[in-house]
Amino acid sequence: MLRFLVASSLMVGALASCAPSQSTDRFVTVTPVLIKVSEAATRGGSLTVQGRYLGGPGTGQVRLGADETGKGGYVFPASAIQSWTDSEIVLTIPADAPVGGSWLFVEVAGKQSTGLPYSVRQ
Repeated sequence: MLRFLVASSLMVGALASCAPSQSTDRFVTVTPVLIKVSEAATRGGSLTVQGRYLGGPGTGQVRLGADETGKGGYVFPASAIQSWTDSEIVLTIPADAPVGGSWLFVEVAGKQSTGLPYSVRQ
C-alpha cells in the first residue's frame, strides 16, 4: 500500500510539472497582415479590408494615403466603421478622404500591418 501511495504521489507530481503554466505576458500581439482590399470606390462608398490579426475598433485604426512605410496619411474616423472583426473590416469612405492612389494600413495596439495599395475614385 505504501508503494502505491508513493508511486501515485510521484505520478501526480510528474503530471503537474508537465501542465502549461499561466503566462503573465498577456498583451503580446502579432503583426496584423492585410490580405485583400475591395475594388476602388468613391467617397461615400464601401471599403472592405480582409486580413489576419486585425483586432477590433477599440484597439485599431485604418490609415489611408500613407507612404509605402505607413507614415502620414488619413486616419478613418470611428464613425466610418461599419463592422470590424479579427479578419475583416468594413468602412464607409468619408467625404474628406484623399482621392487617388495610395497605401492602406491597419494599426492594432501600436503594431502596423503590412500595406496594400488602394485608390479612392472621384
